[in-house]
Amino acid sequence: MGEQKTEVIAVGTELLLGQIANTNAQWLSEQLAELGLNVYHHTVVGDNLSRVQDVFAMAQKRSDLVFVTGGLGPTDDDMTREAFSAMSGLQLKEDEQTAQKLASFFSLQNKDMPVSNMKMALVFEGAAVLPNAAGMAPGIMVEHAGTTWVFLPGVPREMKSLATNEVFPRLDHAAGSHAVIRSLVLRFTGIGESKLEEELKDLIDSQTNPTIAPLVADDGVLIRLTGKAASAQEADLLIEKTRQEIVSRCGAFLYGTGNDTLASAVLRLLKERGCTVAAAESLTGGMFTEELISVPGASAVCYGGIVSYDKSVKQDVLGVRASTIATYGTVSRECASEMAERVRVLLKTNIGLSFTGVAGPSDTEGKPAGTVFIGISHAEDTEIHECHFHGDRQAVRRQSVLKGFELLLRRLK
Repeated sequence: MGEQKTEVIAVGTELLLGQIANTNAQWLSEQLAELGLNVYHHTVVGDNLSRVQDVFAMAQKRSDLVFVTGGLGPTDDDMTREAFSAMSGLQLKEDEQTAQKLASFFSLQNKDMPVSNMKMALVFEGAAVLPNAAGMAPGIMVEHAGTTWVFLPGVPREMKSLATNEVFPRLDHAAGSHAVIRSLVLRFTGIGESKLEEELKDLIDSQTNPTIAPLVADDGVLIRLTGKAASAQEADLLIEKTRQEIVSRCGAFLYGTGNDTLASAVLRLLKERGCTVAAAESLTGGMFTEELISVPGASAVCYGGIVSYDKSVKQDVLGVRASTIATYGTVSRECASEMAERVRVLLKTNIGLSFTGVAGPSDTEGKPAGTVFIGISHAEDTEIHECHFHGDRQAVRRQSVLKGFELLLRRLK
């Protein structure tokens, strides 16, 4: 089963219009990777019978396992069943249990059921009908000409419930394999995807078991290790051996595993070091502090922050000297230094952070958009980092926050 070509098809014009993000495909791919199944194609097709049928025909030719989400509802534009029936020649029939479930639902609501709702009870001949504990339309699993087809509702909550409780166990059983598949995600920051791949190129090129998959995330780069063995212990040992080799090369940039975030990694280190932190934020407007305190237990290390967006707040609240601003401006190493020092003193913390810069779109004080100064102040010294980010206003602000966490993490390590 692990060598099969897998495909995910999402049906729905609303996806093509951008009204809804195709999160189903992302989630399915993540879960299938955990099962050791390789997803070769993602396809989105609108609610058009001939186009859906064409997409199904292509998937039938090139894939061994096809997941289809959406188009299983009761309305005229829900045409997944009809398209697959036309493509495969498999006839549709009414599933008695689903029909009873629909009738009972409307009866309990004291409402007459629209005739069109019975469309949700239609399944393909010879198919396994998967009960939907989170909704009305059942999932459908059927074999056709050597390809396994899985049809799931487009509502994410229903799709996830059916996939987790009904589909994945059946796939494992159908594979006839007792192998255990385990995964570990390693999280890196301060190193780009291309550089990380360069450092690990020989390992990636020769990968067999475990497999090594580099991925880009919002807050850095991921390496997903997936091992397959007769037992969980054996799979974990395979993964651990590769993990140690990766850490020996790139451990300086490793900040966590699994679901760790930069904020949770920083919080953990602050606690271990017995340190407290406060931030003075100009262009980031409190984003750093908000992200840190979103992690449970942050109150033990984060005393608060000051949003000093305007020059007057920098001077009158933080205590940045007027002469500093007059001479160097608010977007400067000197201003960032005093901001970090003053917030540390005012809030009585071990560490003070500062963010000042130009988020854009226009230049400020002769500095181009994307110019950012980040300060980290300790009692013994204050270090300033000048950064130049790219993107729109929000992208610059987000990159500033992530860089602040990265610099603080590096200092704490």
